[in-house]
Amino acid sequence: MEPIRVLLVDDHAAFRAGLRALLRPVEEVEVADEAASGEQALALLPRVQPDVVLMDLAMPGMGGVAATERVTRDHPHVRVLVLSMADDDDAVFAAVRAGARGYVLKGARRAELVRAIRAVAEGEAIFGPALAGRLMGYFSDLGRAPEPSFPELTPREREILGLVAGHLTNGQIAARLGLSQKTVRNHVSSVFAKLRVADRAEAIMRARESGL
Repeated sequence: MEPIRVLLVDDHAAFRAGLRALLRPVEEVEVADEAASGEQALALLPRVQPDVVLMDLAMPGMGGVAATERVTRDHPHVRVLVLSMADDDDAVFAAVRAGARGYVLKGARRAELVRAIRAVAEGEAIFGPALAGRLMGYFSDLGRAPEPSFPELTPREREILGLVAGHLTNGQIAARLGLSQKTVRNHVSSVFAKLRVADRAEAIMRARESGL
């Protein structure tokens, strides 16, 4: 089985040397070359033909995010695994949006790093344990239903407010909802009272401000 060819991209020579030493005993991983900047990495790619690029984010010149975008655009068969000190959400999501298939923090143990290299080389997406929990929480929050606008209103009152915001008259609202005009007037009055607005114009403004 051919080893996974890895290109190291980091502006610190000592860190690259340490990374080489860390990966040298791993038979399934071969450090094919190394680069000190995003520009140098892009220049090496056609010759080196790595399977995985281990990419730092904070580098002078072209940073890791921009370099990742270029790698994934121009060399779609090459996988990018970010190896960075930055553990804030902005850095992680910027890397993911750029096309990185994984994100591991510097200081990870060899077993964790090798597992990430192997997974990314096989086309999987992988994140270090600390980051994975935060990502799961983020996407879990995305899946939750948003809080309704004007929670003090009943579902029917919110529906009527939406129609008022669409400039429908009480008669038009009654016809659309199959209600009597008296019932609609009562609902509209209740909406005005709960929102503490004086008239339809003010109610429409409140509804539009909330994105209703």
